[in-house]
Amino acid sequence: MLRSDLWAAAFVRRHNDIGHICVVSRKGDPIAGQIFIEIDHLNGTVSLLTPAASSARLDGDEDHLFVRRFDHGEPEAVKQRIAREVDFDPDLWVLSLEMRGDDPGVMMGRG
Repeated sequence: MLRSDLWAAAFVRRHNDIGHICVVSRKGDPIAGQIFIEIDHLNGTVSLLTPAASSARLDGDEDHLFVRRFDHGEPEAVKQRIAREVDFDPDLWVLSLEMRGDDPGVMMGRG
């Protein structure tokens, strides 16, 4: 399993290299903090990707790491969800990405 800080740094760099704006909005535990990805679609909507539950993964299905909790939702609803998650898990990371498309380049699991 890759450290959270290394995974986050690689994700941010990759998106900035291809012309998207991506930043670490909130740093969490560098070794094992969960990572949330907030996507601003630049049209007034926001999506939120969260780690897939281990129970949702099939054996050997480690590539499917994220599920879409909000899909082109209201920014305030996503902000409130992140705030509730941070209250529950202060080690949480939040990566903020601006892109018009829907493919952030991470494997998606079953919600």
